Amino acid sequence: MRYGFTTGSCAAAAAKAAAYMLLTGKEKRQITIETPKGISYTAQICDIQREETRVSCAVQKESGDDPDVTNRILVYAEVSLPEKSAKQDKKLTIEGGIGIGRVTKAGLDQPVGNAAINRVPREMIEKEVREVCGVCDYTGGLRIVISAPEGVQLAEKTFNPRLGIVGGISILGTTGIVEPMSSQALLDTIRLELRQKKAEGTELLTVSPGNYGLEFMKKTYGFDLEKSVKCSNFIGDTIDMAAELGFTKMLLTGHIGKLVKLSGGIFNTHSQNGDCRMELLAAAALRGAKREKGAEMPENDILCRILDCTVTEDAIRILQENGLLEAAMQELLERILFYLNRRAGGRMEIQCILYSNEFGELAKSEGAEAFLKEC
Repeated sequence: MRYGFTTGSCAAAAAKAAAYMLLTGKEKRQITIETPKGISYTAQICDIQREETRVSCAVQKESGDDPDVTNRILVYAEVSLPEKSAKQDKKLTIEGGIGIGRVTKAGLDQPVGNAAINRVPREMIEKEVREVCGVCDYTGGLRIVISAPEGVQLAEKTFNPRLGIVGGISILGTTGIVEPMSSQALLDTIRLELRQKKAEGTELLTVSPGNYGLEFMKKTYGFDLEKSVKCSNFIGDTIDMAAELGFTKMLLTGHIGKLVKLSGGIFNTHSQNGDCRMELLAAAALRGAKREKGAEMPENDILCRILDCTVTEDAIRILQENGLLEAAMQELLERILFYLNRRAGGRMEIQCILYSNEFGELAKSEGAEAFLKEC
């Protein structure tokens, strides 16, 4: 599969080309930069606009085979000489223009008020522009403005509004490379959300794989899942990062279809990492019935019907019809809490709520409701 290049790489390439054209007076249609990954990136330069004291140009982002909303957008860099009154200023200033978001909440890579151009892309831009300055024997200052006009609309399709980055996209990338189907970008986003919550002074963290049970949580508890950190399939990684950042409490809420996998110690709930939902539900039904005094063991036919289900809602219905639901869910919850707390390693207290869209709340740990009230 083809890898691509980050918005950070595009910004650095555009800035280098613009600086070269400004300082040499020569047009540049192609430029090469070195990414932090050690892979060279040769970018085609387009939409060149040259004036005596400023040059603007663009690089079209190429995401390779990675599904990326910013694929094919134009990332612009405008490089200009300082005003006459600031001729002695030898600094390179990097700013965000149209389509680049601005940080409004603490805990992100950049301070509140800054353009959402992350640290590594800033370092890349400065390195490439300083290389041009050295070649051209230029020792003065330059003003670099990065923009992406399409970013204003595209930002709504990213995590930026949720993170408190308004007005556009972010200039991102730690390696300069977009790896196909990479999960690292999502993990980085989860970490950013966790850091942001911590910066707000939060000790109790609410986590959910997604908004699947949004209406249920609002109706039942008056709790908006939008306030939770969305961990997608990365439940184990989220626990690790939260503990590392110093959170002391976590409330995990989620649909049975995702969280059932935790009862088997599966912390990345993507289907490609294992799908034993029905086996775990059948085991919970068997163990749950055994632990309840006077409960009859489920017949093999019931267990086989559960194993033949393709969605958890159908399996839950079978459990309910046969009087096994409550016992099975309590057994399941205990197994989930065992693995959650083992992963946390005593670093924080974790509570959990399981629900189903059709059947509502299925089980909750003893301290879950208190955690919700604390939220």
